[in-house]
Amino acid sequence: MKLVRLLANLGYGSRKEVTAMLRDGAFTDAAGNAIDEDARIAHADIRCDGEPLDPAAGMLIALNKPTGYTCSTRDAGRLVYDLLPARFRYRNPVLSTVGRLDRDTSGLLLMTDDGALLHRIISPKSNIAKVYEATLAQDLRGDEAAIFASGTLMLESEKTPLLPARLDVLGARRARLTLDEGRYHQVRRMFAAVGNHVEALHRSAIGGFDLGDLAAGQWRLLDEAGRAAVFAAKG
Repeated sequence: MKLVRLLANLGYGSRKEVTAMLRDGAFTDAAGNAIDEDARIAHADIRCDGEPLDPAAGMLIALNKPTGYTCSTRDAGRLVYDLLPARFRYRNPVLSTVGRLDRDTSGLLLMTDDGALLHRIISPKSNIAKVYEATLAQDLRGDEAAIFASGTLMLESEKTPLLPARLDVLGARRARLTLDEGRYHQVRRMFAAVGNHVEALHRSAIGGFDLGDLAAGQWRLLDEAGRAAVFAAKG
């Protein structure tokens, strides 16, 4: 791939803008020498204003999404893309969220520009569990774990029962819920079905990958070990 096209696909600008940046010396090699549009140079050896070039297509990132942000590129208000380098939203292939977290839910959000990887993660065949921590409006009754694990719970307007889910009690009004599927607003609707209301919801893990020390609003690029953890069983 020609250098100008590569840089444009990474979101650094249009081809015209990237060409101008090259002529102005914005892109250099690892030694700081300016490169031109005809340069043949390894991706890892290119710098933009002295910083390593963004990852090539095929990246997977983990973001600790705060509440108040929407998983969209077009909605009004704050978007998850606002938490990333601005150029990321202009990458080609497009950087997409792997599933969604609603505006009022915080926690682990995966994003990738690899369509095949995205579909592999969200596919029911991959059987990747998602772990949520919920703060509730009322005390737990005590029978929720059995109901959620039964595989018979029906949500309003649904035609098939939910798969069995694991509930761990963390406190009178706090619980951890592990799901093997991802229906619309599932956690909130499950607690509504047993007469409770979710006041705060946080996703802490996907598969065997958890947020660790990633602070709210921060993101990191996943290496091979991180990618493998997504597809591993939690714990």
